[in-house]
Amino acid sequence: MKDLKYELSRLPDSPGVYLMKDKDGNIIYVGKAKNLKNRVRSYFNSDSGKSRKVIKMVEKIDHFEYIIVDNEAEALVLESNFIKEHRPHYNILLRDDKQYPYIMLTNEEFPRIEKVRQVKKDGNEYFGPYPNAYAVNDVIRLLQNIFRLRLDKNLQSYGKNKRPPLKQFLYKYNDPDHDFNDRDQYMKNIEKVRTFLKGNPSILTDILEERMYDYSKNLEFERALEYKNYIESVDSVMERQKVSTVSADDLDIVSMAKAKSYVTIQVFFMRSGKIVDREHFIIENEFKEEDQDIMSSFMKQFYFDMTYIPNEILMLELPREKEAIEKILSEKKGRKVELKKPQRGKKKAYLDLASENAEKMMYEYMKKLEVRERNKNLGLKKLEDFLDIHPIDRIEAYDISNISGVDSVGSMVVYEEGKKSKKDYRKFKIKTVEGPDDYASMREVLSRRLKRLEKDDASTSFGKKPDLIIMDGGKGQVNIALKTFKDFNIDIPVIGLAKDDKHKTRAIVFNNKEYELAGETAIYRFLYDIQEEVHRFALGYHNTLRKKNLFESELTKIPGLGPKRIQALLKKFASVANIKKASKEELLQVENINEQVADNIIKYFGENNG
Repeated sequence: MKDLKYELSRLPDSPGVYLMKDKDGNIIYVGKAKNLKNRVRSYFNSDSGKSRKVIKMVEKIDHFEYIIVDNEAEALVLESNFIKEHRPHYNILLRDDKQYPYIMLTNEEFPRIEKVRQVKKDGNEYFGPYPNAYAVNDVIRLLQNIFRLRLDKNLQSYGKNKRPPLKQFLYKYNDPDHDFNDRDQYMKNIEKVRTFLKGNPSILTDILEERMYDYSKNLEFERALEYKNYIESVDSVMERQKVSTVSADDLDIVSMAKAKSYVTIQVFFMRSGKIVDREHFIIENEFKEEDQDIMSSFMKQFYFDMTYIPNEILMLELPREKEAIEKILSEKKGRKVELKKPQRGKKKAYLDLASENAEKMMYEYMKKLEVRERNKNLGLKKLEDFLDIHPIDRIEAYDISNISGVDSVGSMVVYEEGKKSKKDYRKFKIKTVEGPDDYASMREVLSRRLKRLEKDDASTSFGKKPDLIIMDGGKGQVNIALKTFKDFNIDIPVIGLAKDDKHKTRAIVFNNKEYELAGETAIYRFLYDIQEEVHRFALGYHNTLRKKNLFESELTKIPGLGPKRIQALLKKFASVANIKKASKEELLQVENINEQVADNIIKYFGENNG
């Protein structure tokens, strides 16, 4: 561990958020403090009384950063945002079995609505999350049709020489008097959409009911039924958003159950005295966190992004920062929100029901986990017996990815005791090989890895010697690995995974022999999982690198654009496509872009896109 005495001595006596980082710059823990000096220093005092989690985390801390805020509430919000963005290894992380959709209202001259899965700080408005994705699709279509919303992502105005999308054309065909360029009228419709999404369904349901009754009167029963289904979709979407200021039973009920290293959080949503929906979450609790801390992490990660928050949230265990969380939720709602732990009566019965469901959900999850682990352990055991290597604790698998030798990358994935160890995955950008030479590229990757094995301490990932190397290929790849190991005077068992003409794993290559693999066996499933994982990891890195190079390679052709200016342009506009569309005035707003360079950009894209 690095000596941090100087950095610790400079900590302020202020509230804030601190980021613990390892030697590679990865954020491994995010915390908040009323007093940064006292809190951060406490990690580096004597180990006496510290939890196993803190001791292990401190061993990996190389440096830290902090952000000063005005109060504890601000610190809580900032801490929550950092945890969601970076998902640090030593924080309690909320993991939902499902990813519910949101409806996004874009921040454009003529705003649009879209279904999205993530909430971002990008100036757009987000409503949700909604449990019924199909109903969300129906509601978006209805809003687009009834309020004549634009669909096109790029064009902001339909002039003489610009055609709207086909759906937009059909809207205009069915409603020839509607002016899509009348922004005042358009924004009035957008305000109706916003009011609807904030929890007033009557704006839409009144129109739908009127149409349903009209079709019924005209004996068009199929169309009437269609609109009845639309109304049900609206009800399904808006159930989570419904605000009841009269009913005392408009509340959320949060309970949890614990087993081994996992926690299940069960949430019931009660509106007007009826349970309308429920959700459950799985939290890994490897370090045996206290119940108050688990609930505190849950509240920050779940409720801080919710569109609608009830007046009361009943809880089996109150969070550690109860008052600060109540303050944030109250400010978000615009009226008082209370977190309560009822001891008797009707609300205690609600909580007991949620607890019973949480226990059942935990039981089901653990059963599923046991089957999964049993299959994995069986596959690893079968592999150990087949290869006669005991034990195989650490497996490293390698793959090369490129397109005709361009942007070649290597990947290393690691399995320990039969499980993925994602923190130990590594990426390699090929430096010494030109063209599509997978063998030479693999030799470079393995050489770089073995140099680190000789150099690094055994406590680091690269300092651990693998018990088995798996190559994503047949005899050729295996022989490259064996030759490389021989050059380093290192003996590590190597197997290859050969594929058939359909690119399906068919055989193990070991000791210069091929052994056919029967499908759907434990050993096959285990090796197939590893092969798919290393391929996915290599391909993902390759695609990222290729896109980056495609962006930058085109921009480097423009006179006056160097790395710093290219980086500034991409930071401002996010893509080359947006840079192409930018006006001279917009380009001049970018740091270090002068009139000459702006003219060069406009001239280049004008000549190459005409």
